[in-house]
Amino acid sequence: MALRNRKLPRHILVIRNSAMGDVAMVPHALRALREAYPDVRVTVLTRPLFKPFFAGLDVDFLEADYAGRHKGLRGLLRLAGEARRRGIDAVADVHGVLRSRIVGLLLRLHGMPAARIDKGRIEKWFRLGCTNPAASPLKHTVVRYCDVLRRLGFVFDDPQPAAKPVRPNPFGEKKGVWIGFAPFSAQAGKTYPEDLAAELVAGLSARYDRVFIHSGGGGEAAFAERMEREHPNVTALWGRVRFAGELDLIANLDCVVSMDSLAMHMASLVATPVVSVWGATHPALGFLGYGCPPEGVVQLDLPCRPCSVYGQRRCKFGDYRCMRIPPQAVLDRVEECLSIRRAEEAGC
Repeated sequence: MALRNRKLPRHILVIRNSAMGDVAMVPHALRALREAYPDVRVTVLTRPLFKPFFAGLDVDFLEADYAGRHKGLRGLLRLAGEARRRGIDAVADVHGVLRSRIVGLLLRLHGMPAARIDKGRIEKWFRLGCTNPAASPLKHTVVRYCDVLRRLGFVFDDPQPAAKPVRPNPFGEKKGVWIGFAPFSAQAGKTYPEDLAAELVAGLSARYDRVFIHSGGGGEAAFAERMEREHPNVTALWGRVRFAGELDLIANLDCVVSMDSLAMHMASLVATPVVSVWGATHPALGFLGYGCPPEGVVQLDLPCRPCSVYGQRRCKFGDYRCMRIPPQAVLDRVEECLSIRRAEEAGC
Protein backbone atom coordinates (compact mmCIF):
# COMPACT_ATOMS: atom_id res chain seq x y z
CA MET A 1 0.00 0.00 0.00
CA ALA A 2 1.12 3.54 -0.67
CA LEU A 3 2.25 5.56 2.31
CA ARG A 4 -0.49 7.76 3.80
CA ASN A 5 -0.27 11.07 5.62
CA ARG A 6 3.40 11.40 4.87
CA LYS A 7 5.27 13.97 2.85
CA LEU A 8 6.54 12.63 -0.44
CA PRO A 9 10.23 11.73 -0.52
CA ARG A 10 12.52 14.29 -2.08
CA HIS A 11 15.54 12.07 -2.72
CA ILE A 12 15.04 8.39 -3.57
CA LEU A 13 17.64 5.64 -3.60
CA VAL A 14 16.70 3.17 -6.36
CA ILE A 15 18.50 -0.17 -5.98
CA ARG A 16 19.12 -2.51 -8.92
CA ASN A 17 22.51 -4.16 -9.44
CA SER A 18 21.87 -7.02 -11.88
CA ALA A 19 21.14 -8.66 -14.26
CA MET A 20 21.97 -6.38 -17.15
CA GLY A 21 18.62 -6.76 -18.91
CA ASP A 22 16.74 -6.10 -15.68
CA VAL A 23 18.80 -2.97 -15.00
CA ALA A 24 18.10 -1.81 -18.56
CA MET A 25 14.36 -1.79 -17.77
CA VAL A 26 14.72 0.57 -14.79
CA PRO A 27 15.10 3.78 -16.90
CA HIS A 28 11.58 3.35 -18.30
CA ALA A 29 10.11 3.53 -14.78
CA LEU A 30 12.34 6.45 -13.78
CA ARG A 31 11.39 8.34 -16.93
CA ALA A 32 7.72 8.13 -15.94
CA LEU A 33 8.52 9.22 -12.38
CA ARG A 34 10.63 12.19 -13.51
CA GLU A 35 7.94 13.35 -15.93
CA ALA A 36 5.39 13.42 -13.10
CA TYR A 37 7.75 14.67 -10.37
CA PRO A 38 10.60 16.61 -12.01
CA ASP A 39 11.82 18.02 -8.69
CA VAL A 40 12.37 14.64 -7.05
CA ARG A 41 16.04 13.69 -6.91
CA VAL A 42 16.95 10.11 -7.83
CA THR A 43 20.16 8.26 -6.99
CA VAL A 44 20.58 4.83 -8.58
CA LEU A 45 22.56 2.23 -6.67
CA THR A 46 24.06 0.04 -9.38
CA ARG A 47 27.30 -0.99 -11.03
CA PRO A 48 29.34 1.58 -12.98
CA LEU A 49 29.01 -0.45 -16.19
CA PHE A 50 25.29 0.27 -16.34
CA LYS A 51 25.43 4.06 -16.30
CA PRO A 52 24.85 4.42 -20.09
CA PHE A 53 21.35 2.97 -19.68
CA PHE A 54 20.33 6.11 -17.77
CA ALA A 55 21.61 8.71 -20.25
CA GLY A 56 19.39 11.78 -20.40
CA LEU A 57 17.51 11.01 -17.17
CA ASP A 58 19.41 13.40 -14.88
CA VAL A 59 19.97 10.85 -12.12
CA ASP A 60 22.88 10.46 -9.73
CA PHE A 61 24.73 7.23 -9.06
CA LEU A 62 25.97 5.40 -6.00
CA GLU A 63 28.35 2.77 -7.30
CA ALA A 64 28.08 -0.70 -5.78
CA ASP A 65 31.41 -2.42 -5.07
CA TYR A 66 30.43 -5.74 -3.54
CA ALA A 67 33.84 -7.26 -4.19
CA GLY A 68 35.60 -4.37 -2.43
CA ARG A 69 34.51 -1.69 -0.01
CA HIS A 70 30.88 -2.91 0.12
CA LYS A 71 31.71 -6.59 0.68
CA GLY A 72 29.95 -8.40 3.52
CA LEU A 73 27.81 -6.95 6.29
CA ARG A 74 30.42 -4.37 7.20
CA GLY A 75 30.52 -3.22 3.60
CA LEU A 76 26.73 -2.94 3.46
CA LEU A 77 26.81 -0.83 6.62
CA ARG A 78 29.31 1.42 4.85
CA LEU A 79 27.07 1.54 1.78
CA ALA A 80 24.03 2.55 3.82
CA GLY A 81 26.13 5.25 5.47
CA GLU A 82 27.19 6.61 2.09
CA ALA A 83 23.53 6.78 1.07
CA ARG A 84 22.59 8.67 4.23
CA ARG A 85 25.36 11.20 3.69
CA ARG A 86 23.93 11.94 0.25
CA GLY A 87 20.64 12.97 1.81
CA ILE A 88 18.58 9.95 0.79
CA ASP A 89 15.15 10.02 2.42
CA ALA A 90 13.46 6.94 0.87
CA VAL A 91 14.44 3.60 -0.67
CA ALA A 92 12.95 1.91 -3.74
CA ASP A 93 14.31 -1.63 -3.85
CA VAL A 94 13.52 -2.89 -7.35
CA HIS A 95 15.98 -5.77 -6.99
CA GLY A 96 14.64 -7.66 -3.97
CA VAL A 97 17.72 -9.74 -3.16
CA LEU A 98 19.47 -10.24 0.19
CA ARG A 99 21.94 -7.36 -0.24
CA SER A 100 19.30 -4.85 -1.30
CA ARG A 101 17.00 -5.94 1.51
CA ILE A 102 19.75 -5.44 4.06
CA VAL A 103 20.53 -1.95 2.74
CA GLY A 104 16.83 -1.11 2.84
CA LEU A 105 16.54 -2.40 6.40
CA LEU A 106 19.55 -0.39 7.55
CA LEU A 107 18.07 2.77 6.11
CA ARG A 108 14.64 2.03 7.58
CA LEU A 109 16.28 1.85 10.98
CA HIS A 110 17.17 5.51 10.40
CA GLY A 111 13.52 6.37 9.79
CA MET A 112 13.48 6.23 5.99
CA PRO A 113 10.46 4.68 4.23
CA ALA A 114 11.35 1.76 1.99
CA ALA A 115 9.41 -0.23 -0.60
CA ARG A 116 10.43 -3.49 -2.24
CA ILE A 117 9.46 -5.15 -5.51
CA ASP A 118 6.84 -7.88 -5.71
CA LYS A 119 8.29 -10.19 -8.36
CA GLY A 120 5.12 -12.27 -8.71
CA ARG A 121 7.02 -15.54 -8.29
CA ILE A 122 3.96 -17.67 -7.60
CA GLU A 123 1.92 -16.48 -10.57
CA LYS A 124 4.95 -16.94 -12.83
CA TRP A 125 5.53 -20.44 -11.48
CA PHE A 126 1.94 -21.42 -12.31
CA ARG A 127 2.53 -20.44 -15.95
CA LEU A 128 5.42 -22.87 -16.44
CA GLY A 129 4.79 -25.75 -18.81
CA CYS A 130 1.29 -24.59 -19.74
CA THR A 131 1.37 -22.25 -22.71
CA ASN A 132 -2.08 -20.77 -23.24
CA PRO A 133 -2.34 -18.24 -26.07
CA ALA A 134 -5.58 -16.92 -24.57
CA ALA A 135 -4.03 -16.18 -21.16
CA SER A 136 -3.44 -12.53 -20.36
CA PRO A 137 0.22 -11.50 -20.06
CA LEU A 138 1.43 -11.07 -16.50
CA LYS A 139 2.37 -7.64 -15.21
CA HIS A 140 5.41 -6.26 -17.00
CA THR A 141 8.60 -5.93 -14.97
CA VAL A 142 8.73 -2.18 -15.74
CA VAL A 143 5.26 -1.80 -14.22
CA ARG A 144 6.43 -3.75 -11.16
CA TYR A 145 9.26 -1.21 -10.83
CA CYS A 146 6.72 1.61 -11.08
CA ASP A 147 4.63 -0.04 -8.36
CA VAL A 148 7.60 0.11 -5.98
CA LEU A 149 7.79 3.87 -6.49
CA ARG A 150 4.02 4.17 -6.06
CA ARG A 151 4.23 2.44 -2.71
CA LEU A 152 6.39 5.35 -1.60
CA GLY A 153 3.43 7.63 -2.25
CA PHE A 154 4.00 8.74 -5.84
CA VAL A 155 1.09 8.72 -8.27
CA PHE A 156 1.87 8.48 -11.97
CA ASP A 157 0.87 6.58 -15.10
CA ASP A 158 2.77 3.67 -16.55
CA PRO A 159 5.50 4.94 -18.89
CA GLN A 160 4.93 5.37 -22.58
CA PRO A 161 7.40 3.55 -24.86
CA ALA A 162 10.67 5.43 -25.25
CA ALA A 163 10.91 8.10 -27.93
CA LYS A 164 13.50 7.79 -30.67
CA PRO A 165 16.63 9.70 -29.59
CA VAL A 166 19.26 11.27 -31.80
CA ARG A 167 22.54 9.57 -30.94
CA PRO A 168 25.94 9.52 -32.67
CA ASN A 169 26.72 6.60 -34.94
CA PRO A 170 30.05 4.99 -33.99
CA PHE A 171 30.32 3.46 -37.46
CA GLY A 172 29.94 6.66 -39.43
CA GLU A 173 27.43 7.56 -42.09
CA LYS A 174 24.61 5.07 -42.44
CA LYS A 175 23.76 3.89 -45.93
CA GLY A 176 20.99 1.43 -46.58
CA VAL A 177 19.39 -0.91 -44.04
CA TRP A 178 21.39 -1.92 -40.96
CA ILE A 179 20.42 -4.89 -38.80
CA GLY A 180 21.74 -5.99 -35.41
CA PHE A 181 21.84 -9.66 -34.46
CA ALA A 182 22.32 -10.86 -30.86
CA PRO A 183 22.08 -14.68 -30.84
CA PHE A 184 23.60 -15.23 -27.39
CA SER A 185 22.48 -15.40 -23.79
CA ALA A 186 23.95 -16.63 -20.51
CA GLN A 187 21.50 -19.55 -20.65
CA ALA A 188 21.33 -22.28 -23.28
CA GLY A 189 17.53 -22.11 -23.25
CA LYS A 190 17.75 -18.53 -24.52
CA THR A 191 20.63 -18.95 -27.02
CA TYR A 192 20.05 -19.49 -30.73
CA PRO A 193 21.81 -22.69 -31.90
CA GLU A 194 25.06 -21.95 -33.72
CA ASP A 195 24.13 -23.74 -36.95
CA LEU A 196 20.86 -21.82 -37.21
CA ALA A 197 22.57 -18.57 -36.19
CA ALA A 198 25.08 -19.00 -39.04
CA GLU A 199 22.25 -19.63 -41.48
CA LEU A 200 20.39 -16.57 -40.23
CA VAL A 201 23.48 -14.37 -40.56
CA ALA A 202 23.83 -15.52 -44.17
CA GLY A 203 20.18 -14.64 -44.83
CA LEU A 204 20.42 -11.23 -43.18
CA SER A 205 23.64 -10.33 -44.98
CA ALA A 206 22.11 -11.31 -48.35
CA ARG A 207 19.06 -9.11 -47.79
CA TYR A 208 20.41 -6.06 -45.99
CA ASP A 209 23.31 -3.66 -46.35
CA ARG A 210 25.08 -4.22 -43.03
CA VAL A 211 24.71 -6.74 -40.22
CA PHE A 212 26.26 -6.23 -36.78
CA ILE A 213 26.71 -9.16 -34.42
CA HIS A 214 26.41 -8.34 -30.72
CA SER A 215 28.31 -10.74 -28.49
CA GLY A 216 30.45 -11.27 -25.47
CA GLY A 217 34.01 -12.58 -25.60
CA GLY A 218 35.33 -16.12 -25.90
CA GLY A 219 33.33 -18.48 -28.07
CA GLU A 220 30.71 -15.82 -28.80
CA ALA A 221 33.32 -13.47 -30.22
CA ALA A 222 34.88 -16.33 -32.19
CA PHE A 223 31.54 -17.05 -33.87
CA ALA A 224 31.01 -13.37 -34.69
CA GLU A 225 34.50 -13.06 -36.15
CA ARG A 226 33.95 -16.15 -38.28
CA MET A 227 30.75 -14.64 -39.65
CA GLU A 228 32.66 -11.44 -40.41
CA ARG A 229 35.23 -13.39 -42.43
CA GLU A 230 32.55 -15.25 -44.36
CA HIS A 231 30.35 -12.23 -45.18
CA PRO A 232 31.88 -8.90 -46.25
CA ASN A 233 29.01 -6.79 -44.89
CA VAL A 234 28.98 -8.41 -41.42
CA THR A 235 30.72 -6.69 -38.49
CA ALA A 236 31.63 -8.37 -35.21
CA LEU A 237 31.18 -5.77 -32.46
CA TRP A 238 33.17 -7.36 -29.64
CA GLY A 239 36.22 -5.21 -28.90
CA ARG A 240 35.24 -2.53 -31.43
CA VAL A 241 32.91 -0.38 -29.33
CA ARG A 242 32.43 0.19 -25.65
CA PHE A 243 29.12 -0.40 -23.95
CA ALA A 244 27.84 3.16 -24.48
CA GLY A 245 28.92 3.00 -28.13
CA GLU A 246 26.97 -0.21 -28.63
CA LEU A 247 23.84 1.54 -27.37
CA ASP A 248 24.56 4.42 -29.76
CA LEU A 249 24.81 1.95 -32.63
CA ILE A 250 21.53 0.24 -31.69
CA ALA A 251 19.82 3.65 -31.80
CA ASN A 252 20.91 3.92 -35.44
CA LEU A 253 19.87 0.42 -36.55
CA ASP A 254 16.71 -0.33 -38.49
CA CYS A 255 15.98 -3.51 -36.55
CA VAL A 256 17.57 -5.71 -33.89
CA VAL A 257 17.15 -9.48 -33.86
CA SER A 258 17.60 -10.62 -30.29
CA MET A 259 16.90 -13.49 -27.98
CA ASP A 260 15.27 -12.90 -24.58
CA SER A 261 18.41 -11.01 -23.68
CA LEU A 262 20.08 -7.66 -23.11
CA ALA A 263 20.05 -6.42 -26.73
CA MET A 264 16.24 -6.50 -26.75
CA HIS A 265 16.09 -4.23 -23.70
CA MET A 266 18.80 -1.92 -25.04
CA ALA A 267 16.80 -1.54 -28.25
CA SER A 268 13.66 -0.70 -26.25
CA LEU A 269 15.54 2.14 -24.53
CA VAL A 270 16.24 3.81 -27.88
CA ALA A 271 13.00 2.85 -29.67
CA THR A 272 14.65 0.58 -32.25
CA PRO A 273 12.32 -2.11 -33.64
CA VAL A 274 12.98 -5.60 -32.28
CA VAL A 275 12.38 -9.11 -33.52
CA SER A 276 12.77 -11.26 -30.42
CA VAL A 277 13.28 -15.04 -30.43
CA TRP A 278 11.98 -16.96 -27.39
CA GLY A 279 12.67 -20.51 -26.25
CA ALA A 280 12.66 -21.71 -22.64
CA THR A 281 11.16 -18.42 -21.44
CA HIS A 282 8.02 -16.62 -22.58
CA PRO A 283 7.21 -12.94 -23.22
CA ALA A 284 3.91 -13.26 -21.31
CA LEU A 285 5.86 -13.57 -18.03
CA GLY A 286 6.64 -9.86 -18.13
CA PHE A 287 10.11 -9.60 -19.67
CA LEU A 288 9.39 -8.52 -23.24
CA GLY A 289 11.30 -5.38 -24.15
CA TYR A 290 9.19 -2.48 -22.89
CA GLY A 291 7.20 -0.95 -25.73
CA CYS A 292 8.13 -3.77 -28.11
CA PRO A 293 4.95 -4.94 -29.88
CA PRO A 294 4.10 -8.65 -29.58
CA GLU A 295 4.07 -8.88 -33.38
CA GLY A 296 7.87 -8.93 -33.21
CA VAL A 297 7.94 -12.12 -31.14
CA VAL A 298 9.02 -15.39 -32.78
CA GLN A 299 8.46 -18.61 -30.84
CA LEU A 300 7.39 -22.23 -31.20
CA ASP A 301 4.12 -23.54 -29.80
CA LEU A 302 5.34 -26.43 -27.64
CA PRO A 303 3.48 -27.96 -24.67
CA CYS A 304 6.63 -27.78 -22.51
CA ARG A 305 6.99 -24.02 -22.92
CA PRO A 306 7.80 -22.03 -20.92
CA CYS A 307 9.88 -24.34 -18.74
CA SER A 308 11.68 -21.57 -16.88
CA VAL A 309 11.05 -18.00 -15.76
CA TYR A 310 14.63 -16.86 -16.37
CA GLY A 311 15.90 -19.60 -18.71
CA GLN A 312 18.37 -21.31 -16.41
CA ARG A 313 16.60 -24.70 -16.22
CA ARG A 314 18.14 -27.53 -18.24
CA CYS A 315 16.02 -28.90 -21.07
CA LYS A 316 14.33 -32.14 -19.96
CA PHE A 317 14.78 -33.50 -23.49
CA GLY A 318 18.42 -32.40 -23.66
CA ASP A 319 18.11 -30.78 -27.09
CA TYR A 320 16.54 -27.36 -26.41
CA ARG A 321 14.08 -27.99 -29.19
CA CYS A 322 12.27 -24.76 -28.33
CA MET A 323 15.20 -22.85 -29.83
CA ARG A 324 15.16 -24.74 -33.15
CA ILE A 325 13.23 -21.94 -34.80
CA PRO A 326 13.76 -21.87 -38.59
CA PRO A 327 15.88 -18.89 -39.70
CA GLN A 328 13.38 -18.21 -42.49
CA ALA A 329 10.69 -17.52 -39.89
CA VAL A 330 12.95 -14.91 -38.30
CA LEU A 331 13.86 -13.40 -41.67
CA ASP A 332 10.18 -13.08 -42.58
CA ARG A 333 9.44 -11.36 -39.27
CA VAL A 334 12.30 -8.90 -39.81
CA GLU A 335 10.92 -7.98 -43.22
CA GLU A 336 7.44 -7.51 -41.72
CA CYS A 337 8.93 -5.31 -39.01
CA LEU A 338 10.73 -3.15 -41.57
CA SER A 339 7.62 -2.90 -43.74
CA ILE A 340 5.60 -1.62 -40.78
CA ARG A 341 8.30 0.92 -40.01
CA ARG A 342 8.43 2.11 -43.63
CA ALA A 343 4.65 2.53 -43.62
CA GLU A 344 4.76 4.51 -40.37
CA GLU A 345 7.48 6.79 -41.71
CA ALA A 346 5.46 7.35 -44.86
CA GLY A 347 2.47 8.33 -42.75
CA CYS A 348 0.27 5.50 -43.93
